[in-house]
Amino acid sequence: MDNFVDEKVSFTMPFKLTGRNLFLLLGLGLGIVAIGLDVAAGRLLNGSASLFMPLAVCAVVASVLGYAVVPLLQQLKAGQIIREDGPQAHLKKAGTPTMGGIFFVPAGVAVALLWSRFNSDVVAVSALTLAYGFIGWIDDWQILRLKSNKGISPRMKLALQLGFASLFCLWLMFREPGISTSIALPFGWVLPLGFLFWPLAGFVLVAESNATNITDGVDGLMGGLGAIALLGLGASVASTSPELMIFCACTSGSCLGFLAHNRNPATVFMGDTGALALGGALGAVALLTNSLWVLLIISGIFFIETLSVIAQVGYYKATKGPDGIGKRLLRMAPLHHHLELCGWLETQVVGIFYITNGLLVLIILMLTSNS
Repeated sequence: MDNFVDEKVSFTMPFKLTGRNLFLLLGLGLGIVAIGLDVAAGRLLNGSASLFMPLAVCAVVASVLGYAVVPLLQQLKAGQIIREDGPQAHLKKAGTPTMGGIFFVPAGVAVALLWSRFNSDVVAVSALTLAYGFIGWIDDWQILRLKSNKGISPRMKLALQLGFASLFCLWLMFREPGISTSIALPFGWVLPLGFLFWPLAGFVLVAESNATNITDGVDGLMGGLGAIALLGLGASVASTSPELMIFCACTSGSCLGFLAHNRNPATVFMGDTGALALGGALGAVALLTNSLWVLLIISGIFFIETLSVIAQVGYYKATKGPDGIGKRLLRMAPLHHHLELCGWLETQVVGIFYITNGLLVLIILMLTSNS
């Protein structure tokens, strides 16, 4: 199936970061940004409506929970099954516990519900987040039970995702009968969709959750990107939906707490349990706040990672010869694995992706502050 020459492309970074340093820099950076945004908006003295306080509390809660849950996962032998055709450096990760989403996702959701006093929007978004996390848990459990890297069938997973997305859309339709079915765009533009808004809403939830799941493949990658994206989305909706801002800050903080255990070298992986939940959370908040264009930009890394998989599969099928073997566009998909096989270290991939996602969030904050 593979017909490319296995050779490394030399690549030199101007810096070399460890997983620990990346984690500390990310935590410090997000904390400073959250405080700065709170100060600018006059929220610093009002803990019930700030970005920083929920972020910090959930980071601590998720981190502490991890010290109890990770050893338990190790005792249960919930070790990840590593793909044999993946980067060879990943084979040493076999046996590292997965399903880390079972502790950091509920931690962020629980604190968000309490902090928002069970605001109806936060309850709905939390339910969708946990529902998608449940789909991921079924998939992770099936992988562990069968000792294979294949969980439930793609068709079953998609059916469950569409089912929960439909329930969320029905709630949105009847709970918010006056909700706009027009998509707000930058610079005051509006795209009226009418009934077509609802198929798009379902697509957004499914696509976003699958995109975050695809991105989860390197120590500390999805956890850090999730923290950045959620904090950025929370900041962008703060003025119109303070309760959902709290939810985003809480889930961002729980991602940071998870990174205390998932940074390179990881002692636990989030698994589909965490990755699907994070995508569901991002999509649900964006739909409720009419922030789909914001989500598109903030999710730029997830979008590119997904495109890399689609392009790889499409190119392989299009170039199949009489022997049934096609060519590969990338050394391996998703993109982060391609970069690894080109000679990048995991920490280099993670660092560059963090910086890129941070810049995308900065663009969003500049655009929304001027709108």
